Amino acid sequence: MRVFNFAAGPAALPTEVLEQARDELLDWNHGGMSVMEISHRGKAFMRAAAEAEADLRELLAVPAGYKVLFMQGGASAQFALVPMNLSAPDATVDYINTGHWSGKAIHEAARYCRVHVAADCGPAYTAVPTQAQLSFSGRAAYVHYTPNETIGGVEFSYVPDAGDAPLVADMSSNILSRPIDVARFGLIYAGAQKNIGPAGLCIVLVREDLIGSARADTPRVFDYAAVAAEDSMLNTPPTFAWYMAGLVFKWLKARGGLAGIAEHNRGKAARLYAAIDSSGFYRNEVATEARSRMNVTFHLARPELNEEFLRRAEDAGLKNLKGHRIAGGLRASIYNAMPAEGITALVEFMREFERAHA
Repeated sequence: MRVFNFAAGPAALPTEVLEQARDELLDWNHGGMSVMEISHRGKAFMRAAAEAEADLRELLAVPAGYKVLFMQGGASAQFALVPMNLSAPDATVDYINTGHWSGKAIHEAARYCRVHVAADCGPAYTAVPTQAQLSFSGRAAYVHYTPNETIGGVEFSYVPDAGDAPLVADMSSNILSRPIDVARFGLIYAGAQKNIGPAGLCIVLVREDLIGSARADTPRVFDYAAVAAEDSMLNTPPTFAWYMAGLVFKWLKARGGLAGIAEHNRGKAARLYAAIDSSGFYRNEVATEARSRMNVTFHLARPELNEEFLRRAEDAGLKNLKGHRIAGGLRASIYNAMPAEGITALVEFMREFERAHA
């Protein structure tokens, strides 16, 4: 029986996509083999890969002058690859710190260049800085931020103006959740395991003028220019994850693209936050203007009831609601694949649990 999976990542995938992958698992494209068994350089997979990239470009309205890379290592690898590809060892780079993942990106970048923190919303990390609160170095090779923090449940409602510096964004947890203006970014990267597909794939969108200047000691498989020159086939890519991403892109297109999924996501988040705000039993600690549409964090008025809440939720088919060990409490990750019915079931359960324990 399928349950409602609120995991932060690896996260739920659309049921229709999983069903198609199941049906094609042993015989993909009428070739008598699984997509996992064929050559990444064969004509069949090359066509599928190109189609997936074309669909992604269409969904995001990627303008001319950008390369789309399908890479391995997840977003955490990009914490190192961004400075290795976009900065010199003596360069200054600007980072905005809004929580756990931007903090990790800062720590890794500091191994390769000088990091200037343009804003730090700690120690609570329950808000994002306004544009006026951003203090840039004025000499940055790039400016990096994390539009959505999965652990704290905070999300930027605006795109920071980085001036002349290229803006870099780790969109792992909110890419494809609503339309964006790609032209405002120098580079976007996103691990796949939340809104794109299975873990193991990382998508990088990078402006062409920013590639070609990787440090001399950058491994070739991590050099954006080398990867782009080989259409992401420099080494064997994560073929099954790439195939699955292609299915997700078509699923999104069939649902009205990013405008359609944005309305779906807005409604889900609004309903869940309304249930929290209308209750004295639950609370959300994030500033209203910074609340994430993807990761809704909340706490019980009586924390001693957390384990019972989680146990009863599991029994009700509501899985993976435990908050991250750093933040505690509870968390519902409601990415694109979470249906409205999942929010209905969660809200009804929350109300019933409150009635039983208020």
